[in-house]
Amino acid sequence: MALSKTSSISRRQMLVSTAAPLVVPHVLGAKPALTGPPKSVAAVATNYNRGLHADVLLGKILEGWKQDGGAGPNLKLASLYLDQSKPDDLGVQLAAKYQVPIFDTIEGAVTLGTKDIPVDGVISIGEHGSYPWNDKQQHLYPRRRFFEEITRAFEKHDKVVPVFSDKHLGPVWSDAVWMYDKSRQLRIPFMAGSSIPVSYREPDFAVPMNSEIEEAIGIGYQGLDIYGAHTLDVFQAFVERRRGGETGVAWVQCLQGQGMWDAVDKGLVNKDLLQVALSAASSGSNADPRSFRSSKNALFLFRYNDGLPGAVFMMNGYARKFTVAVNIKGQSQPKAVRIEARSQPAHPHFAFLLHAIEQMVHSGQPSYPVERTLLSSGILDRALTSRHE
Repeated sequence: MALSKTSSISRRQMLVSTAAPLVVPHVLGAKPALTGPPKSVAAVATNYNRGLHADVLLGKILEGWKQDGGAGPNLKLASLYLDQSKPDDLGVQLAAKYQVPIFDTIEGAVTLGTKDIPVDGVISIGEHGSYPWNDKQQHLYPRRRFFEEITRAFEKHDKVVPVFSDKHLGPVWSDAVWMYDKSRQLRIPFMAGSSIPVSYREPDFAVPMNSEIEEAIGIGYQGLDIYGAHTLDVFQAFVERRRGGETGVAWVQCLQGQGMWDAVDKGLVNKDLLQVALSAASSGSNADPRSFRSSKNALFLFRYNDGLPGAVFMMNGYARKFTVAVNIKGQSQPKAVRIEARSQPAHPHFAFLLHAIEQMVHSGQPSYPVERTLLSSGILDRALTSRHE
């Protein structure tokens, strides 16, 4: 297979603060509960049914961390907007049960039908539902449209509150950078991203701040758009802690089929570090990773502006967990960490994500930098552009 065209992120040199370590616990309860009156949040979602992102985030506000009626975050769901819904949808039923008003416009949800912004935060969930795909196989969820209407209400009523946007920004790069620029223009406390960076790690390891990372490899699985976002977000959560902080990405390339392994054989990817990552990702399987052939398998190859090489392998059928392997200068052995998304009780990694959102709504400060997700969104968009070309 011929090498795909290289696709660069040339819009800006994107920066991430090195002074913002990951503060969300990997084990719920490691941080004390936030005290004081609950903060109110408006929610804007595409679709709300069992197991969807709206359910595993908003359901924890309504029914507790484990969604069993127990203790939950110090938040109150004040309103709801559903872009696509039916009368018997779970979100409609729970809104009636807990007396949460459903508005037919995003402005209505953010203002509670008033001429003010009475809520303390907004949670925007542009994931799931019936939306089109483009020719790059990006699922065109209305994240920018949601954010545009939220910020339009802020501007109209001359007030901003913290906003969380679920999953990667965009997913199209022009939309992602528009959302980022708008948040900076209005000085909105803004978070976005995947639940995987704050999920269960084995071992429970975070790269020490200001480490000299020499190389890093990520392993993911499933669809290139939907799970590529998760894999890149967790990969970025590791490498952004390197010495000097984040300076952006110089180029991105997507390889598939034999082209993936040609890159390894030519030395573009460290074979030894890749073996460490693959061994961790497969949970001890002796299967040959080269034998797994799928249109969902790809290598996202990229290089940061400071020279750090990045390689993320999407290995559907081979990998069962997300994995990041890093070579840190001064350490005799590379470090490989498996990160998993558990389903029980009630998709607990989303409880960790919601705790980070809760902290932002109470403090007015993001729990970790949105630039992480801006960068991972840009890498993914450029990788899918490279694949298409």
